[in-house]
Amino acid sequence: MLNEQVSRSLAALYSDRFGLTPPEWRAMAVLAGFQPLSANGICQRTNMDKVRVTRAIARMIEAGLVSRQEDETDRRYVSLRLTAKGAEVYGQILPLVQAREAEILSTLSADEITALDTILRKLTND
Repeated sequence: MLNEQVSRSLAALYSDRFGLTPPEWRAMAVLAGFQPLSANGICQRTNMDKVRVTRAIARMIEAGLVSRQEDETDRRYVSLRLTAKGAEVYGQILPLVQAREAEILSTLSADEITALDTILRKLTND
């Protein structure tokens, strides 16, 4: 329930202005931090299913936000990277998302934030 509420709140920041869906934003954010990645790498880091990631990547390639490159030695492996346009869009969205995150967390005390972080790490096995 909390995840859904936060996701909707964040989607309002980037969907209208940048035309991104939540799966596209999640894939973009992961690529920004860990590129190059394959679609499977994005799936592993976002916990999204392959179909959702594949659709998100296809739309972002079409929009010029992501580029794909086949591996020269193994054509089955395709690496994905943000294009200059994709990096620019990411750079515009990130401060908005960070500000919203700070706003959400401002309702919690420092101890509550520490407890929340501990609980989330335990639940996600990080």
